[in-house]
Amino acid sequence: MKSLPNKKNNVKKLILGMAAGAACITSLTIANPVHAVDFEGERVEWIVPFKEGGGSDTWARFYAPLISENLPGKPVIVVKNIPGGGSTKGANQFQRRAKNNGLNIIGTSGSTQFPYLLGDPRVNYEYKDWIAVLASPTGGVFYVSSELGIKSAEELGSLRGKDLKYASQGATSLDLVPLLALDILDIDVQAIFGMKGRGSGRLAFERGEVNVDYQTSSAYLKKVVPLIDEGKVVPIMSWGVLDDDGNLQRDPTFPDLPHFAEVYEMINGKKPEGTAFKVWKAFFVAGFAAQKGIFLPKGTSQDIVDAWGDAVEKTIKSDDFQRSKELVLGDYPQAVKGKAVKAFNTALDISEADREWVRNWLTTRYNVRF
Repeated sequence: MKSLPNKKNNVKKLILGMAAGAACITSLTIANPVHAVDFEGERVEWIVPFKEGGGSDTWARFYAPLISENLPGKPVIVVKNIPGGGSTKGANQFQRRAKNNGLNIIGTSGSTQFPYLLGDPRVNYEYKDWIAVLASPTGGVFYVSSELGIKSAEELGSLRGKDLKYASQGATSLDLVPLLALDILDIDVQAIFGMKGRGSGRLAFERGEVNVDYQTSSAYLKKVVPLIDEGKVVPIMSWGVLDDDGNLQRDPTFPDLPHFAEVYEMINGKKPEGTAFKVWKAFFVAGFAAQKGIFLPKGTSQDIVDAWGDAVEKTIKSDDFQRSKELVLGDYPQAVKGKAVKAFNTALDISEADREWVRNWLTTRYNVRF
């Protein structure tokens, strides 16, 4: 007669079998980790809301292949320029159409932030909807045509009363910083509006259509320094950088150039003060402390945000980045992940009094209507 199965032994075998199976699955998982995010074979579209050749375009094309190497699956990153409206056209399109699958990003600059801060009616985008993964501080250099006959910042005052022209994206763009600086210096300049980026402004300068200009650090280093070597350009001043106490210091990327406040003191024999300088400084911080940024659209899942944050973090630590950064970006620390979010929270925090003063100035000086 067959013996009845031992239930206890069967249960024991079942438990042991399940444990062994779980251990096997665990070991396979450890050996072959599952990546929730994988962009292999995909194409990332990076919107740059400016024309080719400017500072933002130069910055994006420098970063794109480096970040691609560090994203899961190494997708191709394609920069798509959508200029117009002082960068509002491209930003509005991103707000409307970007998908939250990690394959759509935007690279903005201070010229995208300023219209947002000022309540420009062309703005249909919301920075609070977007998720920052990189904040790139930068500097800026103001320079003039050698045909104006001055050799340094000390002689800038001699340009008062001269026919000066500046090619601008618009008074509410990042050009607000140089236009207000020149106004504070009591140097009258005719702004020629309608440029689709600082690259367009630089080309107008090279064609001789305007005789003063400014570029952010990346474009200045790549596009303007050669013109200095050719004797066509005289660098005058940088905007400077802020120290830990909020005071302007010389830009470490351009240590031989005086900053804006130094030039004011050279010309006027005293340090700048008053509401106009206070507002200039507030918008300088808004436009340059987190001057350029990479953003993912609203609704992007945390695993995709983390994948992008990790990729950008690996990029700025890579040897390729470290070897090339100063020639393209200048000597500025890059903020990633939570630090990037904090940097933009600070940059987009302008007091209501400063906002109201500059809106009135823009209306009076350039007939801007809000």
